[in-house]
Amino acid sequence: MLTTKVKASEIANLTDARYFAALEVEWLCFNLEQGAESYIEPQSVMAIKEWVEGPKIVGTFGMQSTEYIQQAISTIGLDAIQLGHFVPISQIMMLRDTPIIKEVFIGDQLNMDEIGEHIFMHSAYISAFSLRGSVTWASIKNNSLQVDFLKKICADYDIIIDFEFKAEEVNELLHTISPLGINVKGGEEEAVGVKSFEEMDDLFENIIIEN
Repeated sequence: MLTTKVKASEIANLTDARYFAALEVEWLCFNLEQGAESYIEPQSVMAIKEWVEGPKIVGTFGMQSTEYIQQAISTIGLDAIQLGHFVPISQIMMLRDTPIIKEVFIGDQLNMDEIGEHIFMHSAYISAFSLRGSVTWASIKNNSLQVDFLKKICADYDIIIDFEFKAEEVNELLHTISPLGINVKGGEEEAVGVKSFEEMDDLFENIIIEN
């Protein structure tokens, strides 16, 4: 059992999917944005889906058309979708029958006014917000204003942390701001079915409660 919800993103192979599913993560996210580096074809997602149980299957999209996203939802049987920062509210409203995780881009600075306004404007249509950027927990945790801001939005909304933190920092982050969950990323295999999860194991060791 995990102490927080985990979103495993950029899943592109069965090895990653089975690893994260065994750890009982909440979401497995597959990048269905054509042209993206971590793009995976819908047929491959469907094949992987047959081999895993437990996590919600999420399709990640950028600026694809509503029709493309709806087709993917129907064809794959997605449990939820993740949409990019700049997707307009008009499109979000057309897709709201499926739970939506929305990225909120925070750059390399935590612009609290912009982030707060963006989240508030979209909150009626969104299941959770994924705060994504190049800031780090190490750069934020000693700034009391930024920490208080994160505490408040995590109390008011379902927030997933998708910025950099180290394995040894994860409990400090969780206890300090109490987000809904954290994001981790899959990656390429060394060979088919072969991959080292040493770094990821270090992270999960900090958030696993033995049953």
